[in-house]
Amino acid sequence: MLRIGRLLLLLLASLPYGFLLKNHEDDDLSLATPQPVGGTPAQKVSGCPSNCTCPAEETVDCGGLDLHVFPGNLSAGIQHLSLQNNQLRELPYNELSRLSRLRTLNLHNNHITSEGLPDEAFESLQSLQYIYLANNKLTVAPQFLPSTLRIVDLAANRLSHIYPLTFGQKPGLRSVYMHNNLVNNTGLPFDAFNGSDAVTTLIFSSNRLTYVPQNLPRAIFRLHLQNNHISRIPKGALSSQWRLRELYLQSNNLTNDGLDSSTFSRLKNLEYLDLSNNNLTQVPGGLPANIVILHLGRNHLNTLPSERLSRVRSLQYLLLQGNTLTATGVHPEAFSRLRSLHTLHLYNNRLERVPPGLPRRVRSLMLLHNQIAQIGLHDFAATYALVELNLSYNRLYSAHIHRLAFRKLKRLEILDLSGNQLTLVPAGLPSSLQVLNLQKNQLNSLSPELLVNLTVLKELHLAHNRLRISSISPGTWQELHGLKLLDLSYNELSYVPPDLPESLENLYLQHNRIVVIMAEAFLTTPNIQVITLRANRLLAANVSEAAFADLKWLEVVDTTGNPEPINISLLQARRWIPTQTGT
Repeated sequence: MLRIGRLLLLLLASLPYGFLLKNHEDDDLSLATPQPVGGTPAQKVSGCPSNCTCPAEETVDCGGLDLHVFPGNLSAGIQHLSLQNNQLRELPYNELSRLSRLRTLNLHNNHITSEGLPDEAFESLQSLQYIYLANNKLTVAPQFLPSTLRIVDLAANRLSHIYPLTFGQKPGLRSVYMHNNLVNNTGLPFDAFNGSDAVTTLIFSSNRLTYVPQNLPRAIFRLHLQNNHISRIPKGALSSQWRLRELYLQSNNLTNDGLDSSTFSRLKNLEYLDLSNNNLTQVPGGLPANIVILHLGRNHLNTLPSERLSRVRSLQYLLLQGNTLTATGVHPEAFSRLRSLHTLHLYNNRLERVPPGLPRRVRSLMLLHNQIAQIGLHDFAATYALVELNLSYNRLYSAHIHRLAFRKLKRLEILDLSGNQLTLVPAGLPSSLQVLNLQKNQLNSLSPELLVNLTVLKELHLAHNRLRISSISPGTWQELHGLKLLDLSYNELSYVPPDLPESLENLYLQHNRIVVIMAEAFLTTPNIQVITLRANRLLAANVSEAAFADLKWLEVVDTTGNPEPINISLLQARRWIPTQTGT
């Protein structure tokens, strides 16, 4: 699960502002972070307000000073003013009106209310390009904002109503941030963006919209509408947004009845579509061919017909986790035309076996948390490009895994079979494996022939099984020349297994039944760095200091939770964690 977490973090968290921006010619997102403008070291210039910093004559930074009152006597020539992270409740018109050359005004994270923001507050700021009013207490948007604006950030307020000239009639406007407010469709007028045709980024996530707004700017390429109450997309609502590349609609109330076959069909440049956590029962029709990432997780999909995904020829990531898919509901041709698909998430479904017709070029296949009870000879015969395969937390028994099931997986590096009912290590494991996870099974024996040829294996996870010293055959580790991490915790070992690999650096033996550490315990592991022995049955008299004497790379030894304190003098060890009785 940790690897899936890391993958999703890279895949879903970093992509919105990195992956899909790389080819955009005029993106102002880098300017949207509330911060003072100016790169020179802070210094005191003539006329700089008390306690503020002024890197240059045109830049004033009064952020984080606990100010309750707008600073007076500001130079009329300043261009960049930062007042974020203060206690301001209102903006005095007479002070603002003097700042006619102001380009950046940062008021992020104050207590400004709509009553404290007069309608004419910004009418004199005819050079203003960037305004940040996020994290305040506004209930209605400013009625008039200058036509010169490029970025408007009103996120995290209490806004329920937008005026036509809040965002409209601004030919240079590029980015609008309105997430975490209370706007519904009634509070967003039809002409809200008239005359602002250059808007490329529109963030309205976490509001109260019930349908996708119509008459949106045609230039949009990033549209975030997640975490609303959207149940439908009106016909034609997205028909003019042919430049759209990134569309977030997750965590809404969308059903298939709220879509039609033309909803997405004109979005020829769409690369990222997130429809996860909705109420869809089928893959939407009419998906454009250029989608690279399609997220349909946490819906109610129970079938994958042959034609629904066939048009999406550029698809690389398909996320279908958390649905009700069965193997019989997956058509053998469902993935047949997805020749670029390399990541497929099918975990947390109801698959009773490996689904047929898996994509031939898939490299990462997540099938964990299903009901798969067997792996047949041909289940992975066509997925020769697999690098990571996760079958954890299914219903697999050793007798139901064909001995040649993995024969074609010559590139497989990570195999996770944890959380099943295996009593033996599966036969025929690929020699390319680098990580093998078999924890939380019923393994009761280890033998050399089942780990043969795993010469590049780096991590072997065997925690939470039923292994005893007598069940580990001599020579079990002899082929594991590259093994660096061995996890044997939560088993039934009575002493450290002999003849461990010389390459080993991390050895986890906690929560076993180890009663003795003999002098030769780590004789074959001179490169060991971490040894955990906590919560065993060790007594000080049964622990030989000689066992650790020649381990010059040893950094951590953990013996906490044993019956009595164990104090070993380790000059080489950087960190010794002694036993604490009763822990």
